[in-house]
Amino acid sequence: MLILTIINRLFELYSLALVIYVLMSWFPNAQQSRFGQLLGHFCQPYLDFFDRFIPPIGGISFSPIVALIALQFIQNGLVLVVSMFF
Repeated sequence: MLILTIINRLFELYSLALVIYVLMSWFPNAQQSRFGQLLGHFCQPYLDFFDRFIPPIGGISFSPIVALIALQFIQNGLVLVVSMFF
């Protein structure tokens, strides 16, 4: 089904953007680049939601991992709901 394929591809693209944005934090000034700012515009609000609830442990933030897991649950739920209607 075309709708399910589009939904899955969009979630995969957003997950990839999140992973790239998080990995960019390992490199100096990568998030301040034009590309990093563009990714930050889309990824940071979603990641900030999880940062409020999950504190860093030893200076390492585990909120991106939880955010990706939550995104998978959202994707699976949305696919289930859409597949019931089509």
